[in-house]
Amino acid sequence: MKKKVRKAVFPAAGLGTRFLPATKAQPKEMLPLVDKPIIQYAVEEALASGIETIIIVTGRGKSAIEDHFDVSYELEKILEERGQHALLATVRQVSDLIHVSYVRQKEALGLGHAILMARELVGEEPFAVLLGDDIIDAPVPCLRQMLDVYENSPASIVAIQEVPREMISHYGVITGSPVVYNGKNDQLYQVTDMVEKPPAEAAPSNLAVIGRYILEPEIFDLLQSTAPGAGGEIQITDALRALLRQRPVYGWRFEGKRYDAGDKLGFLAATVEFALKSPDLGAAFRQYLKSLRLD
Repeated sequence: MKKKVRKAVFPAAGLGTRFLPATKAQPKEMLPLVDKPIIQYAVEEALASGIETIIIVTGRGKSAIEDHFDVSYELEKILEERGQHALLATVRQVSDLIHVSYVRQKEALGLGHAILMARELVGEEPFAVLLGDDIIDAPVPCLRQMLDVYENSPASIVAIQEVPREMISHYGVITGSPVVYNGKNDQLYQVTDMVEKPPAEAAPSNLAVIGRYILEPEIFDLLQSTAPGAGGEIQITDALRALLRQRPVYGWRFEGKRYDAGDKLGFLAATVEFALKSPDLGAAFRQYLKSLRLD
């Protein structure tokens, strides 16, 4: 019997070194993108996609994430007493979003290891993984697109995107064959091989794995037996490579615009574009940008 994907894992134990010194005392996942922390965008995507339970993998110095999604009785009381009902509703909306559980990753041993830490909370059922660094703006949430594919073809699925050759060494990269899906043959691929962060000249394609996954529970045993790979870390790419020797793994070229909010330039681009879309800020911010002399 096909099982529903009910749970999503959010690895959030990384050090955020690309944003030092800003991330010395606060998690990179809590950096504000306009008026919400980065991680909240991905949590809202999971919620909009039908996910019922969020599992956040945290580490040392990440308590601000737990505080953000928890109830803040003192703040709510103050806002209520001041009659600031709109702000009160905004604060309560965060804590009411979804059921959240936490598990600690004591050592930063890679994405694969972080996912493995969630094994007991996930159990023997398929689950999603979302990387908060990847903000994807799409009319149909990226994860929802993937879940629709999963319901038709229940197997592990990774989100993929074409990236410039000069950037390919920053990603896991797939080799795959197009599969006709909804009359199209350029969105769904059956993966035949994967490699983590290859040099541009050795990359098998320009189809990079982006931070959205739907994984079958068999991945946990494979992660358990996966030796450290690139960077001395346990890589999810290596475990998926072992999995595709046993059963199909698919790549989904999602519809939507992706921002790498784990990169300074990507974070700035996302900030500008999301601010322009903001009902409160958009018009005034657009006028401000027009007033700049960009030589």
